[in-house]
Amino acid sequence: MHARLLSAPSPASTAAASSSSLPSAGARPRRASWKPRGPASATSPPALSLRARAAMEPAAPLPQGQGGPPVHGVSNKVVGVLGGGQLGKMLCQAASQMGIKIVILDPLQDCPASSVCHEHVVGSFNDGDTVREFAKRCGVLTVEIEHVDAATLAKLEEQGVDCEPKASTIMIIQDKYRQKNHFSKFGIPLPDFMEVDTLNSIEEAGERFGYPLMVKSKRNAYDGRGNAVAQKKEELSSVVASLGGFEHGLYVERWTPFVKELSVIVARSRDGSTVCYPVVETIHKDNICHVVEAPAEVSDKIKKSATGVAEKAIKSLEGAGVFAVELFLTEDDQILLNEVAPRPHNSGHHTIESCYTSQYEQHLRAILGIPLGVPSMKAPAAVMYNILGEDEGEAGFFLAHQLIERALNIPGASVHWYAKPEMRKQRKMGHITIVGPSKTSVKSCLDKLLQSDTYTPKKASPRISIIMGSDSDLNVMKDAENIIKKFNIPVETTIVSAHRTPERMYEYAKSAKDRGVEVIIAGAGGAAHLPGMVASLTCLPVLGVPIKTRSLSGLDSLLSIVQMPKGIPVGALAIENAENAGLLAVQMLGARDHELLDKVAKYRDELRDMVLEKAERLENLGWEEYLK
Repeated sequence: MHARLLSAPSPASTAAASSSSLPSAGARPRRASWKPRGPASATSPPALSLRARAAMEPAAPLPQGQGGPPVHGVSNKVVGVLGGGQLGKMLCQAASQMGIKIVILDPLQDCPASSVCHEHVVGSFNDGDTVREFAKRCGVLTVEIEHVDAATLAKLEEQGVDCEPKASTIMIIQDKYRQKNHFSKFGIPLPDFMEVDTLNSIEEAGERFGYPLMVKSKRNAYDGRGNAVAQKKEELSSVVASLGGFEHGLYVERWTPFVKELSVIVARSRDGSTVCYPVVETIHKDNICHVVEAPAEVSDKIKKSATGVAEKAIKSLEGAGVFAVELFLTEDDQILLNEVAPRPHNSGHHTIESCYTSQYEQHLRAILGIPLGVPSMKAPAAVMYNILGEDEGEAGFFLAHQLIERALNIPGASVHWYAKPEMRKQRKMGHITIVGPSKTSVKSCLDKLLQSDTYTPKKASPRISIIMGSDSDLNVMKDAENIIKKFNIPVETTIVSAHRTPERMYEYAKSAKDRGVEVIIAGAGGAAHLPGMVASLTCLPVLGVPIKTRSLSGLDSLLSIVQMPKGIPVGALAIENAENAGLLAVQMLGARDHELLDKVAKYRDELRDMVLEKAERLENLGWEEYLK
């Protein structure tokens, strides 16, 4: 990795430049040049650090476009990235695996990406001259932060520089009010919003939208910064002042009483085709993303709606790359767009471990014109936890490292430490991703990781559901719940009658999958319609337990269950053997959960040991003494 510094040239260097092969600055001196920073000295120069020595060396030309020597990877283009934060770091890590060279432009010498990029140019991504000079080294230019000099990018595009996504997209995203207007024109569902520039206009907005009222800065707002809430009219003046005044550029939104915050990562290729990652839920702490759960526990209908809104929003923008679409899910199941990021995003960190193609590899594929990868999850469930600064300085580092130490002892946990040199409260210092066979499993691991942390997970959704037509069946069906609970699997038990509550049965069966249920155990006597009717309404596996009746002792129930028509299978258990039904359901879940299968094997071993112990006792005592 080479680092180069951008600084203002001295008069001597300016004069020297006029006789070089580089373009002359002409009447307007160039603001930046490729040379190290540092004060001039009349004495002999001090020993230089490795980074400084590298900066003193002339820059070797890098491959660009179709010219220059080929890069021995999947593309012969050098990717230039404006910004070298944690997103840039993970982008570089993905590029390294693919043999793609990345050059970053960031003003901090020790930015997170500096240790893993091909070359680090030290300079401001908000300075037009610096960005123009940087672009000469790149085959394609992209961003890991949207707060860049978009006007310069637009001029570079006019000169033929390949920028992805396009400058027009960056400009729209940079101004959140402009962003809202843009998406509104394309029919994207949004919270109601309006621009405010005087006290009268914001009071009018309060009357129109009611309170609480969300007040937002148009620009430079992220991670909760630039947002404030006015609970009543009397608070408007102080809220406006806290955001820098009307001259700072403000707008307001109607308060959205959402039940969940969702996010969809959308990748768009150079030909305009798109792929979407699974919908995730984001949980915030002090307006900063704290936990991401993948996939989101919402219905298939909501997932489809969220994906549709996200895809439509991204197709309205220009350019290739990965985009994050943050959404609100309201109480009446509406999906509203909150905002869009034109780059990889915090809500997509989990994709490194949980998906076939990470968002970072996908971003490179998109901007380079490589076929997009498969976005689906290769692990059934994942949870991402942001390591936020809990204290300043060394105290904060100590707390973070305690968390990391616990994470390293948790199966399925991966630690990403960004190596930021300074610790501050609420600063994103790293993240931990946990993958596992189920949402219950990963949440349990997260609980273990956090111990006494402030995050409180919601009650786990049932993975197995036990139903029966009447409470008279409960004495049998309780055995299923008892055995399932021995394996610490969330389970629900309820009454659903195929004959007396057909509407409830229909709603139950149709909603079971969306509620997280994976296996259904249905007890039934007499006509035994419940298992078959439920199986006809869901694709989840259904296990039927025949219940004894006064007339035929359960034989009629058994024969009814085993005679299901082709295409609607129901697994039939022995008459009143609900315990075996519960154990079989556990084994079905264990098919993709090795830890659970190990518990089943241990349970089997305990049964074997119990039988052997009885056999030995019988042999030693004889049957008469054994039966006493």
